[in-house]
Amino acid sequence: MTIDQPSAFSIDIVWGTDPIRVTNISPHLPPDSTDSHAAAVTAAGRSNASAWLPDTAWRALARATTRPDALAVQLSPTTDDPSGLLMVENVEGATLRSVVTRVLLSELFPGLQPRTGMEVSEVPDPQVHGITHEGRPGAIIQYLYEDLIHLRNHVWQTIHATLSLNTYATSILTRSVTRNLIAHPVEVAFEDGSEPIHLLVVRDGITRLASAWAVLAGHDADPAEVATLATDALLGSASAAGMAAGPGLGQRLAASRAGWRQEIQQEFHDEMKGATPGLRAAQIAQSYVVPAQIAVGIEGHEGRVLSAEDIFDDAVRSVLASVHVEFKQWDAAAQNVEIITRALKRIIQQGDPRWNTADLQAVYGLAVGRIPVSELPQVFGDDPAPPGTALWRAVYLVSALTQPDLLELLKDQAKAIKGGQRMSMKGFGELLGPIIDLPWRAKKKLVTKQARNAWNNGGVLSNDVTQGWTPRPTDDFTELIAPAMNGDDDARHTLAVAGGTALIADKLLTRNVGSSLGVKKEKGGVPFRSDVNKIIEGLSRPTNELGLWTLALAANTFRGDDLPQNSVPRQSLTGKESSASSEPPYVYFKVDLDAPDHIARDANGVPLPLYEWDVVAASAPARAAQAVPPLTLIGPPPVGVPAASSPNAEVALADGSASASAASGEEPVTTDPASALFQHGAAHGSVDALATVTIPAPRAEDATPPPSQRAAAHRKALHLGVQGARDALDHLHALEPEIGDHTPVVPAGQLDSLHKLLVGILTDVENLRRRSTDNGAPEGDDAESEECQEAVLD
Repeated sequence: MTIDQPSAFSIDIVWGTDPIRVTNISPHLPPDSTDSHAAAVTAAGRSNASAWLPDTAWRALARATTRPDALAVQLSPTTDDPSGLLMVENVEGATLRSVVTRVLLSELFPGLQPRTGMEVSEVPDPQVHGITHEGRPGAIIQYLYEDLIHLRNHVWQTIHATLSLNTYATSILTRSVTRNLIAHPVEVAFEDGSEPIHLLVVRDGITRLASAWAVLAGHDADPAEVATLATDALLGSASAAGMAAGPGLGQRLAASRAGWRQEIQQEFHDEMKGATPGLRAAQIAQSYVVPAQIAVGIEGHEGRVLSAEDIFDDAVRSVLASVHVEFKQWDAAAQNVEIITRALKRIIQQGDPRWNTADLQAVYGLAVGRIPVSELPQVFGDDPAPPGTALWRAVYLVSALTQPDLLELLKDQAKAIKGGQRMSMKGFGELLGPIIDLPWRAKKKLVTKQARNAWNNGGVLSNDVTQGWTPRPTDDFTELIAPAMNGDDDARHTLAVAGGTALIADKLLTRNVGSSLGVKKEKGGVPFRSDVNKIIEGLSRPTNELGLWTLALAANTFRGDDLPQNSVPRQSLTGKESSASSEPPYVYFKVDLDAPDHIARDANGVPLPLYEWDVVAASAPARAAQAVPPLTLIGPPPVGVPAASSPNAEVALADGSASASAASGEEPVTTDPASALFQHGAAHGSVDALATVTIPAPRAEDATPPPSQRAAAHRKALHLGVQGARDALDHLHALEPEIGDHTPVVPAGQLDSLHKLLVGILTDVENLRRRSTDNGAPEGDDAESEECQEAVLD
C-alpha cells in the first residue's frame, strides 16, 4: 500500500545560530508553463477589452505564473462582466485592473521605486516611457537601458542596495512570502540597438523579493553574493551565451532561466529523497514561488489631462505612495520627490488654462529624469538654446517650478499630499533638493547630505527668484554680470540659481550653524550666520559686483562628474586623490575684483581657493568686515594649490620626491588611480607578487628544507601579504567616493572581523620584534618597529 505524502509539512532547522521552525513546506515544486499555456493566456488576454498588452508580454506573464490555467480564467470575460474576474482598484485619475496569482521568483525583476531611485547610486536608473495602443494607455511601460550590461548592473545594484538596508530572510524562511508583490509587465529596450525583451518587474515588495533570494543563497551569503546569485539566475552569467545581443534574445534569456530552475528542481528532488528534508530543501521550497498582484489593464478617468503614456505609471506610483508616504514611509528624500512630482501631475490633470499642458509635461519629464539632460536644448530651447548640461537643467527646473501662480498651486497640492497645514519656502526647497541633484548625486555623494540640508534651509529660493523670471542661456556666465548690474533681472536670477546651485552642490554653501562661527575658514568657518536663501539673495543684489562675480565663476567652474578639491576635506577622509574623473581636478577660486581675470592670488601669484567663509562674506561685505577676522592655518597649502615660497621652491609629493618648481608653471603629473595609491605607502606590484609566492609544499622527510630556508619563504609571504592588504585597503579608499550611499565600502561586520585578525597579527609581530630585540637587535630597529606599530594602530 502506498501512503500519499502530505501536501505540506514543517521541519526544525538551524538558520545561522538560531533554531527556527519552517512551516508549510510543499513536497514538490511547480512545473514550468508550456507553450499551450502561453497560447491560452494570450488568447484570454486578447479577448478582455479592459486589459491590453503586447502578445510577448502575455507570454512573459504566462511563463512566470505557476497557474496559467487559473490566470486564463481570470482574464476571460464573463456574461456579467466583460472585464472577467480581474481585481479592480480605483486610484487617482485612473482605474487599475490586475490578476492575482503565484509566480516564479526567477521570473521577477526588481523595478524602479522612489526609495531606490533617490539613493546615491553608481549605476543610473533607466529612462522610463509609457506605452500606448490606439491612443489608449497600456498597463506596461518601457525601461530604456544603455545596453545589457547596464541592465545587469542595475539589477545587481538594486538587490544589493535593498539587502544592505533591510532583509526579511528569517521571516520568509519560516513561512515564505505571504503578502502580494505589486508587479506589471515592462518592455526592456536598449540604446545600443539590442532586441527589446518583455519581463515582469516588481514595483512594491522589492525588499521581499530580494530577501527571498537571500533565503535561497543561504545565511552566510552577504548582500553582494545574493545580488550575484539573483543576477546570474535572471540574466545568465556575465559570460554566458544568453547575454549576447541579437534576434531571439528574450527566448535565450527565458531558456537560461528555465535551465537554472531545472538545476534547482533537481537539487530539491535530491534533498527530498531523504527521510528528513534538511535546510537546503526548506530554502528552496520557501523562496521558489511568491504571490503577486500583476497589473494588466488601465483606464483613465474622464476629464483627465495626463497624456496617455503617463497614466499607467502615475497610477502605479499613486498606489505606492498611498503605502509609503502615509504608512510605511520611505526616507525623506524619496518622499519629497514623490510629493513634488505627484503635485505637478495633479496640476497637469486640472488642465489650468494659465499653462500649456505640453510645457508642464516637459517640466515633469525633466524633473523625473525621463527627459535626459542632453535633450534640454531641443525641449526647452528658444534662440539661443541652453547648453545641454546638468547645471542648466537645474536652472530651467527652478525657473519653471517657481513661477508665482504655479508655485502656490504646487505648495497647495504638496500640502494636500503631505497632510500639512502650511508650507514655507524652506519647505518647498526641501522638495526641490532631491530632484535638482539627480544628474550628479552619485558623483557627489560625499556632500549630498549637506547639499540637501542647504535646500532644506531655503536653497536658491530667494525672494527675487520666486517672483517669476526667464533663464538667459549662455556659455559663459560672466557675460551676464554687466546686464545683471544694469537692471536685467532675468540675467541676475540666472546667475543666482546657477551659481547658487553649484555652490550648494559642492558644499561651498551650507546650512551654517552657530558652531561654524569663529572656526578657521579652511575648516568650514563662516563670518556670520544666515539662511542659505538669504546668502543667495545677498550675492545676487544688482549692486554687489563681488557677489555676482562669485556666482558667475562658480557656475563656470561647476562639473557634475566630480567634487572640487577645496569643497571636501578629501585628505582627512581617504588620504587619496579623486579617481572619479580622468580630467584634472577642478578648484573654485576666490574672487578679486581688481585682478585682470578676477581671481585672487597670493604674493607668489598662486590662485587662492574659495571657502564658504568667502561666499558668505561676499553676500554682505560690510557685515563680514565687522565680524571676527578669519583665522588662518599655518602649514601645508590648500588641496590642489601648489605652495611656492620662492621662485625655486619645490612642492613635496606624497612619496617624498619633489615636483618641478612652482615658478615653472608646470602642473603636477596625475597618475592613474592604481599608481596614485602606491604613492601612499604601498609597494608597486605587491598584489601580483603575492600571487607568485610559493609556500613549500610538504615533501618526504629526507627532502624537507632546513627550517631556516622555510622561514625565509614564509617571511616573504608575510611581508607581501601585509603589503597586499595595504594595497587592497588603498583601493577600497579610492572607491569609497564612488560607491552608492546605500552601503559602506566594507560592511561593519567584516570590519570587526578584519580588526580582530589584524590585532592578532600585530600582537604576534610585536612579540617577535621583542624577542628579536632581546636577542641583540640594534636599538634603531626597536624605534623603527614602534613607529610601524603606531602607524598600524592609527
